[in-house]
Amino acid sequence: MTEKTKVEPVEDAIESDNQISALQKELAAAKESAEANLLKLKYLMADFDNYRKQMEKQAALKIESAKGDLLLKFLNIRDDYQRAVEMARQKNSDPMVVEGLEGILKNMDSFLSSEGVQHIEAVGLQFDPNLHDAIAYSSKDDVPDNQVTAEIRRGYTLNNKVLRPSMVEVSRKIITNTDTSNQ
Repeated sequence: MTEKTKVEPVEDAIESDNQISALQKELAAAKESAEANLLKLKYLMADFDNYRKQMEKQAALKIESAKGDLLLKFLNIRDDYQRAVEMARQKNSDPMVVEGLEGILKNMDSFLSSEGVQHIEAVGLQFDPNLHDAIAYSSKDDVPDNQVTAEIRRGYTLNNKVLRPSMVEVSRKIITNTDTSNQ
């Protein structure tokens, strides 16, 4: 064996060790890059999921708002129909016609109820500016101050949110100042 052949295996071993070391460094860098990319992907997926939920919520709110607008228009039609039924009763119309009109009104109310619309109770309760619009005041001694005495137009809620406030008459105590200094 010559010296050259003895050196070659050692050089080959050193070169192999260098290659292995370089490959290990490259592998470690690739693993680190893969972990960083995986982390970015997880964040991106979470951001997209949050965006999707936000869009679904906005779509649901938009649908609910459009539904409220449509039901509000329907309520105005219902009010007109209610007045027509009242006029038919007052004019002594045929009882069968009045009964038919009342049946249609009950169907309207049933439809509104099934859609989540409920009327706001007003008469006899304390005035609540969130539920009632005061359009008139009355002074009655037998009624407590700030109590609703009459409902001018019915108010409604849709899924516990005010769709249309009640127009009401509210009791007020009239306070008169008596000047006792002149006596």
